[in-house]
Amino acid sequence: QVQLVESGGGLVQAGGSLRLSCAASGRTFRVYTMAWFRQAPGKEREFVAASSWLGGSTSYADSVQGRFTISRDNAENTVYLQMNSLKPEDTAVYYCAARPFTIVTVPSDYDYWGQGTQVTVSS
Repeated sequence: QVQLVESGGGLVQAGGSLRLSCAASGRTFRVYTMAWFRQAPGKEREFVAASSWLGGSTSYADSVQGRFTISRDNAENTVYLQMNSLKPEDTAVYYCAARPFTIVTVPSDYDYWGQGTQVTVSS
């Protein structure tokens, strides 16, 4: 079992920045890929970014490429999402997720989820 706890959400003006954190605990030795998803009201949950825990590979959604950066601190079992140049359309609940093995972008392929943290970008 893996527990994930997100933090760092909040309200920010368009063009601003936020950094989200996700702390993993439990049987973390089995966690291989960490990812961020988001879900806006009335919309489906969508992939944002992912990082391979050991290999260092990353993947980003086209909508955030060049603005968001995913990183991880393996010693602290923590993954981060640095969000720059935020836009109102980035407003959503952001979720941390984990799965073993390779990076995938489909939410149902992830085994573990955090409770989510709200990010609101005002125009």
